[in-house]
Amino acid sequence: MARIVVDPVTRIEGHLRIDVEVNGGTVQKSWASGQMWRGIEIILQGRDPRDAWLFTQRFCGVCTTVHAITSVRAVENALGLEIPMNAQYIRNMILIAHAMHDHIVHFYHLSALDWVDITSALQADPVATSRLAESLSPWPYNSVQSMRATKAKLESIVASGQLGIFANGYWGHPAMKLPPEVNLLAVNHYLQALDYQRKANQIVTILGSKTPNIQNLAVGGVVNAINLDNQATLNMTKLYQIKDLLDEVLAFVQQVYIPDILAIGSLYPEWLGYGAGVKNYLAVPDLPLDTAGTQFDLMGGTIMNGDVSTVKPISRFGDEYFRDNVEESIAHSWYDGSDSRHPYDGETVPNYTDFQDDGKYSWVKSPRFAGEPMQVGPLAQILVGYAQGHELTVKWVDTALSELSSRTGVNVGVGHVQSTLGRHAARALRCAIIGDLALKHWGLLVENIGSGDTDIFNAPVFPRGEQRGFGFHEAPRGALSHWVVIENGKIKNYQAVVPTTWNASPRDAGGQIGPYEASLLGNPVADAERPLEVLRTVHSFDPCLACAIHTLDVDGNEIAKVRAL
Repeated sequence: MARIVVDPVTRIEGHLRIDVEVNGGTVQKSWASGQMWRGIEIILQGRDPRDAWLFTQRFCGVCTTVHAITSVRAVENALGLEIPMNAQYIRNMILIAHAMHDHIVHFYHLSALDWVDITSALQADPVATSRLAESLSPWPYNSVQSMRATKAKLESIVASGQLGIFANGYWGHPAMKLPPEVNLLAVNHYLQALDYQRKANQIVTILGSKTPNIQNLAVGGVVNAINLDNQATLNMTKLYQIKDLLDEVLAFVQQVYIPDILAIGSLYPEWLGYGAGVKNYLAVPDLPLDTAGTQFDLMGGTIMNGDVSTVKPISRFGDEYFRDNVEESIAHSWYDGSDSRHPYDGETVPNYTDFQDDGKYSWVKSPRFAGEPMQVGPLAQILVGYAQGHELTVKWVDTALSELSSRTGVNVGVGHVQSTLGRHAARALRCAIIGDLALKHWGLLVENIGSGDTDIFNAPVFPRGEQRGFGFHEAPRGALSHWVVIENGKIKNYQAVVPTTWNASPRDAGGQIGPYEASLLGNPVADAERPLEVLRTVHSFDPCLACAIHTLDVDGNEIAKVRAL
């Protein structure tokens, strides 16, 4: 039995260590360990709840927007506060644009290099590559000239000896199977994606004033003043600028991102059988269509044991089914104790030990839903939406399954997407779905403003006594929730249960392993010195460890010494 330690896992946010034991070229046992230690939640105690979102978006340098909006939703839920429709639509468009940016970056710039061999692209014929690309989609930038320019750029990078972003890849690995022309096509689109993810983020900047760390939120709505006759406010010029950017990004998603996923996936069909892991899925509803958060354009719910017929909806902000079933275990986490607590009662008291296979080995807690580990992320949302007949989800999923079946000669069904490759496919499909919805919500905002409604804010009122509330958001990496206890207008307790906490969770008190750990069992490992297959599965979750771990002594005192592993 060989022990492989990948530390740190790169091309992610944060510090993650993965240990696997391999026998006969297959993973038999695994551990996922969050290796960073930081925090915001304790800092928030005693502060004004209206300020919480400004702090929580500093959980992470990538996921700033999602924590900001989830935080204001939590406080609004505690107060029973509705927000104006303009505020909902503006928030929705920010969330969509941020997610489209995130999904494009994740596939092309963080995980595509697990599947694409850069050195092989140097042997590609640009004419044949262009011909292949044009057979896949009408994207106008698949010309022979474009492919030649990309190949020349690669050749110059290699000749310089300064490989930069392409250094340290597992080039020539036996698990790399793409033909040279597909590799060149992928590198070409890698470079183009740099521009289109920027266009998506530009939308966040226009509406949020800046990114990262947007500035336009408030408990009760947004601060985007609407005046069609004022160039300094949100007006039709800015709204049409946003629409033009949305159109460009959506075209890239539909004509590049999805065709690339299907093309690469059809050449790695065996990866539809690896990496399923935990088959309990959790997604929350999002993109609210009313002021109270009871109607949504994205559906939420749970699915157990991979059986879509078990779907149980989560249908509104404040949903009791969600509220009453979340808890976090610290049995194998570096905190005092070994109990499980509801987030309202959560504590974060650090107690570091060495990495102990059968003891404590991670700074990440272990969230459970009704006692069960849950996988969250685009795959969970796609399955939950598909199971409930969400129109756009059904359309895109059925199209993708049909295309993959045609190309692979295998009858690819919903069960196959519960896999490493399926997580990538689900993320691309989600990007197309929310892109369509972005145009819808842009139209709803314009229509609402055109009716004469310019309201953006309802003032919060903090009564005496205690209020409890939670907010959720279906973030790019999955179900995100913030939980707040307010006492006499000040924060008494604050906890964030984030997507990577669900997915990267260590074992709980009952020994149940988390989604990362479960997904690695049975994975092949062709070369123990270059564990590419381990990275493929871990990267398919889009890890963000910075979000998953939050603790800090507010006075700056040393309260533990942590040994770098």
